[in-house]
Amino acid sequence: MPVISPPDRAVHDLARQRLYDLATPPGALGRLGELAVWYAAAHGQVPPPQLDNPRLVIFAGDHGVAGHGVSAFPPAITPAMVRTFLAGGAGVNALAAAHGVAVRVLDLGVDDDLVGVPAAVLAHKVRRGSGALHLEDALTPAETERALAAGRQVAAEEIAAGAQLLMTGDMGIGNTTPASAMVAAGLGLPASEVTGRGTGLVGDALTRKQELIQQALDRTRDRLDDPMQTLTALSSADLAATTGFLLAAAEAGVPVLLDGLMSVACALTAERLAPGATAWFAAGHRSTEPAQTLALDKLGLEPVLDLGMRLGEGSGAVAAVPVLRSAIAVLRDVALLSDLQPGG
Repeated sequence: MPVISPPDRAVHDLARQRLYDLATPPGALGRLGELAVWYAAAHGQVPPPQLDNPRLVIFAGDHGVAGHGVSAFPPAITPAMVRTFLAGGAGVNALAAAHGVAVRVLDLGVDDDLVGVPAAVLAHKVRRGSGALHLEDALTPAETERALAAGRQVAAEEIAAGAQLLMTGDMGIGNTTPASAMVAAGLGLPASEVTGRGTGLVGDALTRKQELIQQALDRTRDRLDDPMQTLTALSSADLAATTGFLLAAAEAGVPVLLDGLMSVACALTAERLAPGATAWFAAGHRSTEPAQTLALDKLGLEPVLDLGMRLGEGSGAVAAVPVLRSAIAVLRDVALLSDLQPGG
């Protein structure tokens, strides 16, 4: 497996020294200081550049397992939400507009033809929906490769557009089920430890979701040591594309602010495919899904925000952008102790 090199250690050390030299008590900036050092090292520049061009890509797709009682909402919501993103009316659109984040939405596997939607949104579509993972593989090996390649291409396009920071969003009814299965596979855990409520499941519906995830894990048990096999068996076109996007960002040395469960499940898989990728990732927020916390712990990432959010869409990552901008500002603009003028 390829190994991804981390940000330049010498730049990291320079950024940490600058943080120490600021006219603030040592450690007084807390997580802001840590974020600023990470961002500066990722950009190879001390002081770090201002964050003027953060970019979010929402990967949309449907999931065959959604037809088996694992979501509180019907699959028809997925294409409706794609249209809502394009119209600028979703939660993440409001946050992105407030914080100067460019938003792009792509259909990788929506179970709908999305008639009338701009061709660019459909340009990377792999298939309509994924297989019901507890009964069959979510993708074929060829579809997995196509989705990974699509994600890589999209990352390259966003980087070429000047992205200083990348984020991924998700849209797909039932998507916490494959994402939880991906985390379980990556960490060697049973469904009972990773299954969350998603869009608000309670009672028998939550039990059903856990049972289907365990059934999927049992069906594919002998293949889950291989991250490519994990993607084919348990993910979806949108999640595989997200994984490719994250891999390409890390390989290109562009920092990524992760979102919720889907983003983090793909980051865990990216780390399995290319050890070292995690050095280019920061965690935007902690969602309410247990699988996300388990994966973040494995990756050694501490979320910037913990607001009880479970919207998806990339909303948690976008909400964390102002905090990252604050971190950058202090490392750029606070005076150094050596610059202080003695009192007269």
